[in-house]
Amino acid sequence: MKLEILSFTWNLFKSDTVVSITSATKSGQITILDNHAPLVSVLIPWIIKVVYINEVWLKTETDFAIWGWILEVSNSQVKLLINMLITVDVLDIQEAEQAKHRALELMERYKWSKDKMEMAKFIEAEDMLLKSLAQLKLWDHWK
Repeated sequence: MKLEILSFTWNLFKSDTVVSITSATKSGQITILDNHAPLVSVLIPWIIKVVYINEVWLKTETDFAIWGWILEVSNSQVKLLINMLITVDVLDIQEAEQAKHRALELMERYKWSKDKMEMAKFIEAEDMLLKSLAQLKLWDHWK
């Protein structure tokens, strides 16, 4: 099975030898195997697990913290359009913790504001929280 993980500007991960993909969607957690039925689903910020055959023909499992939008399955090809893809080896746990606390503080400050501009700031803070939670979940998974 083929997998492409894309952002709006570049290809983040690509493999033609994927065995399985497990991800959280708005409808729940799913695992995609070869010859999966066609599917389009909305992703939630969480962890995606990719099992694939690497360049030396060994079965490899990689987990990513993601924050993204769409997963599409068609003809044994899977495409994910996302805007954050982080592996545990580049994860900055302190930065993720700080982002989580900053987001919670901002959300608390903005939630009582009635100004429309403040609602936009609340949504930005909520996005920051979701991104940091995905990263912290990845860290918890690997420690």
